[in-house]
Amino acid sequence: MELNLSNKTALVTGSSDGIGLAVAKGLAAEGVRVLINGRNADKVEAACRQIGEQAVPAVGDVSSMEGVDAVLAVVREVGGVDILINNAGTGSNETIMEAPDDKWMDYWNLHVMAAVRLCRGVAPYMEERGAGVILNNASICAVQPLWYEPIYNVTKAALMMLSRTMATEFIPKNIRVNCVNPGLVQTPDWENTARELTKDSGGDWEGYLQGVADELAPIKRFCSPAELADFFVFLCSDRASYCVGASYYVDGGMKITI
Repeated sequence: MELNLSNKTALVTGSSDGIGLAVAKGLAAEGVRVLINGRNADKVEAACRQIGEQAVPAVGDVSSMEGVDAVLAVVREVGGVDILINNAGTGSNETIMEAPDDKWMDYWNLHVMAAVRLCRGVAPYMEERGAGVILNNASICAVQPLWYEPIYNVTKAALMMLSRTMATEFIPKNIRVNCVNPGLVQTPDWENTARELTKDSGGDWEGYLQGVADELAPIKRFCSPAELADFFVFLCSDRASYCVGASYYVDGGMKITI
């Protein structure tokens, strides 16, 4: 299937590993120049080496205004982008009663304000080019929360609503905005957590992850980052030109409501 993505430019936040890196690799395989973002310059450079000449480093912590400014400086250097994927994020672990305000604000800035600031920065370039695609990576937890991460649940729900509101505002500019809500994806974060939790009980981290999948996903397995990336790449393409303002679930049947 021809996706007509060659010679486009994309910015993928949080793309030095995990889902973001998989999406960046998927786009690069279609001929897209990809701006690789992360807070750690060494990890960004390592990711760029994996992808090759189509990768451009864009180091910056997008949860801060200064970090967003650093990333947008790279966007200016390359002449703008056709695609923005707001992927940077991480899980949380707290209770509402015990979580301090600072933690709430840190996640708000990472999951919501980063997307707001970057969209404001790249939309003019997309409008000049006549078209653009923005994808916001939220989570199934936006609608089906896990009890132990209320901050993650709330901020991802806000990102989902931001996506829908932004789609309405941006469609007259021919900029398509959609949201993706993944379920269980076997990222390095999940693997590291599993290793930590099983280190004193035999170290069967793979068995731990299988238990999580058995409990939460009817498909009984985790999604691979590459598998999820295929869906992102499709939504970036002309093949998805009528997809606007939607939230798509890639969750192996985890969502139990219609």
